[in-house]
Amino acid sequence: MREAAGLVYIVDDDTSVRRALTRLVQSSGYLVEAYGCARDFTAHAGVPCTPACVVLDVQLPDITGLELQSGLDPRLPIIFLTGHGDIAMTVSAIKAGATDFLTKPVQDVTLLLAIGQALKRSAELANEMGELDELRSRAMNLTSREREVMDLVVLGRLNKEIAYKLGTGESTVKAHRAKVMRKMGVSSVVDLVRVADKIAASLVRDARGKPLGRR
Repeated sequence: MREAAGLVYIVDDDTSVRRALTRLVQSSGYLVEAYGCARDFTAHAGVPCTPACVVLDVQLPDITGLELQSGLDPRLPIIFLTGHGDIAMTVSAIKAGATDFLTKPVQDVTLLLAIGQALKRSAELANEMGELDELRSRAMNLTSREREVMDLVVLGRLNKEIAYKLGTGESTVKAHRAKVMRKMGVSSVVDLVRVADKIAASLVRDARGKPLGRR
């Protein structure tokens, strides 16, 4: 088993191609789940607790691979396979987060290298998401007043300005500010700003819709 072993989803409606890809990927030490259409994939696949990626055919019988891509969890890097791709299609897929866009027939070594990179990216994304979940959890533990203080600190307001804004004393603001720094696990305003930016960016992504991921 390879050090970077993980799970590879294969979605291709061509039975012979799907079987050949499955044999190749399994022989390289990866777990494989293969599907013949997007509907079966979305009905049964999820986001596992191990590095995972999707080897996805562009042309599927129900929807296109590009359409499927828009609904997938970002922790599932995609390697597109196509027999008739073009530059515009490639650019669109890469901009949407695909790690590779390969033309059939693809060389075994080329595909395996792409899978290795995709699984590495999947592990990195999982770590980032774990860190983000932790930051969100910390933010949820702030009181409403601590959150107000945090928002104003992030905006660059001084303690006396925050005190005036909230109608409280400067010493009270200092106490709230210290609690915010402790609860958020940061030691400087710069770090607090970075944390706040990460949380805000994640909320924007969530507002755009939840991607596939049952597990």
